[in-house]
Amino acid sequence: MSTELERLALRLREFARARDWEQFHTPKNLAMALAGEVGELVAEFQWLTPAESADLDPATLARVRGEIADVMAYLVRLADSLGVDLAEATNAKLDENERRYDVGRYRGSAEKAPPLTS
Repeated sequence: MSTELERLALRLREFARARDWEQFHTPKNLAMALAGEVGELVAEFQWLTPAESADLDPATLARVRGEIADVMAYLVRLADSLGVDLAEATNAKLDENERRYDVGRYRGSAEKAPPLTS
């Protein structure tokens, strides 16, 4: 994990430990909390046009920033609770997607690629 993500994971772990919340931070509960926070982030964009979503007013941007932070916090906490290195997992997934989505075929396309076969 990157040094910055490691520091963030440690800070979140200590935050939970100081409040005796580790008992509640099971992978299941963290995944559910993450889904809830993603829902709150989505709600900020729900009725916006694509153009409006790309040019948020300061108040909406502040709320979106807070929701993004909540999503990140729960994602980092979930990964930490499962011993998943987020940077490593993301790089591995990107490597897989580079193999699945050939630039020549998928450039400018929203077509979904079939799953990779071994």
